[in-house]
Amino acid sequence: MNLSGFRDIGLGRDAVWSGLLDGDVLQRSVPGCTELTGSATDGFEAVVVQKVGPVKATFRGAVVLEEMVAPESLVLRGEGKGGAAGFAKGGAHVRLEETTDGTRLHYEVEAKVGGKLAQLGSRIIDGFAKKMADQFFENFQSVLEGSPEEEEATTEAEETDETAEKKGWLKRLVKS
Repeated sequence: MNLSGFRDIGLGRDAVWSGLLDGDVLQRSVPGCTELTGSATDGFEAVVVQKVGPVKATFRGAVVLEEMVAPESLVLRGEGKGGAAGFAKGGAHVRLEETTDGTRLHYEVEAKVGGKLAQLGSRIIDGFAKKMADQFFENFQSVLEGSPEEEEATTEAEETDETAEKKGWLKRLVKS
């Protein structure tokens, strides 16, 4: 299964590049990732829980970053085993292009599965792989740019603190 696409990210190319190398950003971007340890130079060990059709599995595997040309391109390769469910492996060729509004992240993804997963049929697998790739890059963009929900929560928390401060000030004034 192969697919390609792009995402426009409202940050400079260096910031997007740094995000691609950051384990915390990657963990928050991979759908179903419960654990990610390691580094960009040595590779990452990951635990991902996913349900594909009727098959739910915990995949344990490795992710390596290869062919890095900072801050222009790299290849993310991953391989995981899900016990009786089978295995999944694939990669994404990522290229970063500066734009007037930030960075355009181009990606070409390839994925292969085996075991029980392969028995589900190519339509289900291809649809799932496309969804996972789209979700990864959407999550990656949200993590880097900060999602609107996070910004709203931060603003509401600040407003609550200000209101509490004002009420405290008013009470002190009335008591005096």
